[in-house]
Amino acid sequence: MIGYLSKFFYILAGKRRQLFFLIFFFLLTSLMEAIGIGLVGPFIALASNPQAIYQNSWLHWFYTQSGFQNDKQFLYLLSAATIGILYFKSVLSFYGQKYVFKFSFKQQGELSAKLLHSYLAAPYTFHLNRNSALLIQNVINETDKFCTHFMLPFLTSLANITVILALIFLLSKTNLIATLSVAAILLPAFGLIYFFRYKISQWGQEASESNTEMIRIINHGLGGLKETRIIGCESYFENQMKAQIDKFAFALSSFQAFSILPRILLEAILVTFLVGFTIIFLLSNQNAENLTSVLGVFAMASIRLLPSVSNTIYAFGIMRNSTYSVDKVYYDLKEIENLEVERGQKILDERSLRKLFDSKSYSKCCLPFEQEIILDKITYRYPSATETNLKEISLHIKKGQSIGIIGKSGAGKTTLIDVILGLLAPETGNIRVDGKTIYNDLRSWQNLIGYIPQSIFLIDDTIEKNITFGVPDDLIDKPRLEKAIQSAQLEELIEQLPDGINTVVGERGVRLSGGQRQRIGIARVLYHEREILVLDEATAALDNETESLVSEAIRSLSGTKTMIIIAHRLSTLEHCDRVYSIEKGRVVKSGSYQEVVACV
Repeated sequence: MIGYLSKFFYILAGKRRQLFFLIFFFLLTSLMEAIGIGLVGPFIALASNPQAIYQNSWLHWFYTQSGFQNDKQFLYLLSAATIGILYFKSVLSFYGQKYVFKFSFKQQGELSAKLLHSYLAAPYTFHLNRNSALLIQNVINETDKFCTHFMLPFLTSLANITVILALIFLLSKTNLIATLSVAAILLPAFGLIYFFRYKISQWGQEASESNTEMIRIINHGLGGLKETRIIGCESYFENQMKAQIDKFAFALSSFQAFSILPRILLEAILVTFLVGFTIIFLLSNQNAENLTSVLGVFAMASIRLLPSVSNTIYAFGIMRNSTYSVDKVYYDLKEIENLEVERGQKILDERSLRKLFDSKSYSKCCLPFEQEIILDKITYRYPSATETNLKEISLHIKKGQSIGIIGKSGAGKTTLIDVILGLLAPETGNIRVDGKTIYNDLRSWQNLIGYIPQSIFLIDDTIEKNITFGVPDDLIDKPRLEKAIQSAQLEELIEQLPDGINTVVGERGVRLSGGQRQRIGIARVLYHEREILVLDEATAALDNETESLVSEAIRSLSGTKTMIIIAHRLSTLEHCDRVYSIEKGRVVKSGSYQEVVACV
């Protein structure tokens, strides 16, 4: 568990001051708890035998110093002090727990934001072997489990442990032998958690994994709803879901059933102890008045001790059950931190984002580009691959030129595009713009690029929000938006829609045709005024008529934008100034459209 606590403090880096404040608060509350319960014994002894004032050195000293001349008056004072301290302790406990809840749930939100930030800023290679369902699970569910099932139990167990220690110290002052007996009773309950610790962790892992699988199954079933409905395989996903639900229910119910076992055992054992202690005390011919006082303290302490011990044991179980979540959050944060992030790569903060979309300062955010782009002997291999994917690729692109890239599937076209986009960092080679390497300021290079893939990603929002993707509402430039719509030939479509530009497109643009989605993608890069357009099979999934409309919109940009186009349909590249043919990660031929395509 010590190892998990170090991971816990790593995840909550920067929050240690608040944690130390909480520990101090718990100690103060526990001290008040011990004092309040400790006064119960003297109060009972004094109520049953007023002469106890003179028999107890502490009571006699306090009685003398207070100046009381009447036993009853002193008894009233003692009762008022006992009640006052207990009420004050209750108020402290309430505000302490309130602060714990506020701290924990605030950290949950901050941790979710931190994880999302880390995933967004992580190198592209990090996402190549990650399922989005797993990342969603981590950002939403695992952070929730970390905070409510590990951090919150950890903090509450700290509070309970301080109370337990204070009460055990108090009981030891009352009757040492009885206290040792109580401690001996409590140890097996904690031992139960230790003995089953691996099983408890396994249940937590199984519940987490089944939860991730449920998200993945929902993504698959609903994400391909049209195909699912046509094929008629709804039951396939439903059966998968049912299997994971059964697994999740078994793991969770097994742990919950086990977690109540220590409390049930403790209640029975402590009651047995109190009854047995009373009988032994009476059989040993001890003073009955002393028994009343001792049992009063032990009874009050047990009322507070039993839930504290039960809650602490339950908290330990919950923490152990949630160690898998701690590992998932910790290792993702640690892996992203330890990855060698591409030089100059960084995620924009809100201030930088606003600066980027402010037209007055836009040019300052971009790498100066007046003459040419040179890809100089680019070599790349994926981290898990055995073969090199790109082998000394060299391209020369002048400003305003359109170049085409062709090749069979697996030739390396998409990998080359990812390198150009700055998503992958080459092992060797360089990309220079007007003689300056892009890797000194990769963000400024990416600010020059507009990307249009084969399948445009559309958010479930309006056409306007999809074209101005990522721009805060108050910074949307209406004239620029209208110009982008015209250039992408979207005017007619928008005029036909009842809500015009405020029409919601549905998840992934389900309410639009393929050609309409592609033209929104073109409008997006035009709105963002990117100097370089990268089109990755942008018309591959379209029919001939729609492809013609989209290609026309693309051709209209020739000369005004620098374009890099990957295409299977060779006719799409007719307007290109230069075409490169790639095979097995190498440029095997380059030249004009007639020189390269005519020989294919």
